[in-house]
Amino acid sequence: MIYITGDTHGNQYKWVEQIEPVLSPSDIILVCGDFGVGFWNGRYWSEETFYDFLNEQEYTVLFIDGNHENFDKLNSYSVETWCGGKVHKIRNNVIHLMRGEVYCIEGYLIFVMGGGYSIDKYRRTEGVSWWSHEMPSEEEYHNALVNLEDVGNHVDYIITHTAPSETIYYLSTLRNLGIKNDVVQEQRLTSFFDEIQRLVTYKHWYFGHFHVDLELWRNQTAVLSCVRELETGKVVRQWDSYEG
Repeated sequence: MIYITGDTHGNQYKWVEQIEPVLSPSDIILVCGDFGVGFWNGRYWSEETFYDFLNEQEYTVLFIDGNHENFDKLNSYSVETWCGGKVHKIRNNVIHLMRGEVYCIEGYLIFVMGGGYSIDKYRRTEGVSWWSHEMPSEEEYHNALVNLEDVGNHVDYIITHTAPSETIYYLSTLRNLGIKNDVVQEQRLTSFFDEIQRLVTYKHWYFGHFHVDLELWRNQTAVLSCVRELETGKVVRQWDSYEG
């Protein structure tokens, strides 16, 4: 079974208390960005020990990057090919799906594109808690379009961290969420997703970033405090937010 969840932010409590109990041998869990590379030190284990713990499990952890990752550390891993796309392998079963790649995973074509803008950048420190590579490069945008063209602009699933700008506008109209309309610093990416939305046919699109759980228009779902089945979208576990 392939499952999907939202931002984990290096939170060991969230992993062992909520995500881990869902998973069985041979399952796959896919995290929609802000996995937390560089931030997994915690009460249970150090970051490297946590990765060692995951490596002992019989499930597979896949993640895209968000805007809250240590990109110096993430990009220090060697690039390999896995399921038809480029990856960083943190451990044999802990795998970073790189921006703009298309993978064939258990028969599904999955396009991924990490990255996003940190609205809390003003209270973070470059090279310590913030990295400029949080936003994609022009090369990564180009790579995405080429890879999508190679599969005829048709995939089963799209997994991103942020969302198309039209979807963000829709979210901003839901006043109870308190989500602002498109952040100008992120518009290059969110406008690119508008283009992808028009160009590519897909079954479903999942994203994180906005710290809400909500099924939206255009077969798009925002995820945070739940685990869903990728194919059906069914929520198999829900919890109160761990976000402060």
